[in-house]
Amino acid sequence: MIEVKASTGQEHYKTIISTSKNSLIADEPLAEGGQDLGFTPKELLAGSLASCTSITLRMYADRKEWKVENISVSVTLEIDRETNTSSFKRTVAITGDLDEQQRNRMLTIANACPVHKILSGSITIHTELAS
Repeated sequence: MIEVKASTGQEHYKTIISTSKNSLIADEPLAEGGQDLGFTPKELLAGSLASCTSITLRMYADRKEWKVENISVSVTLEIDRETNTSSFKRTVAITGDLDEQQRNRMLTIANACPVHKILSGSITIHTELAS
């Protein structure tokens, strides 16, 4: 189980997101009434996919002892409010000495990252008020 907490005080809309060991700030842009002090929640969502993909690819390349210098993952998120659908576009750039077969394998591995699996699977959200 993973537990993450978010707390928003009276500073519009600065939110501290924390785990037992780490924290970061989320906020809204100035145009939305925030202070632009951190990532927006939607940027964090896209960032989760990008970072998970990059880490998963690095772990795989290291395990295979492939000569990979750098892995860069770009994710865009488009939301269609009319149809209530969202679309992620992920672009992976790999710098290193890989042949075509290895590069194709890395593309397959990108789709196996845990966040990709979560986002492409069935999601249920249960919400309750604390007592």
